[in-house]
Amino acid sequence: MSTTRPYSPGDRGPEPGGASGASEGGVAAAGASAGGAATAPAVSSGGRQVRRLSFVGESGVVPLARDFTRQALYAWGWLPAASGDQRAAAEDVLLVVSELVTNACLHAEGPDQLEITCDNKVIRVEVSDRGAGQPAPRTPHRAGRPGGHGMFIVERLCLDWGVVRAPGVVGKKVWAELGAPA
Repeated sequence: MSTTRPYSPGDRGPEPGGASGASEGGVAAAGASAGGAATAPAVSSGGRQVRRLSFVGESGVVPLARDFTRQALYAWGWLPAASGDQRAAAEDVLLVVSELVTNACLHAEGPDQLEITCDNKVIRVEVSDRGAGQPAPRTPHRAGRPGGHGMFIVERLCLDWGVVRAPGVVGKKVWAELGAPA
């Protein structure tokens, strides 16, 4: 389901103060990936864990985002998967990250940041960019034609997705939520 509401049902909203690299409790965390991008490793507060990756000055952002996400999935226990269903859930998360970051590259002047939030039931992926466009699945979807499948894939794999825009701020945040593996 495509939506433009800022947060999906039951979402807790933005973190207090909008602090980057902080848990809900305000404990800052920082690090660096092998590529030099600024990252925030997993921090936990009340079962909610957050990781952030800045793309500023980076190249090869899609593989960088997938590697970053894969590391988070290992840290959070989604990988290695104990069953085929758990492996499929982790692969779905990696595919959604790839699609959202690719769309930011193709349609929105490139991504600024990837944020992944995980609790025991849902993983939320957010990609911020400087673009003015509104992502939407192509209608009608033509499965046999190359290209144009990204948001259709996101829509099919996710519990929900949407776009957040802040008044007076250039760009947007495209978010998607996937269920945790059983």
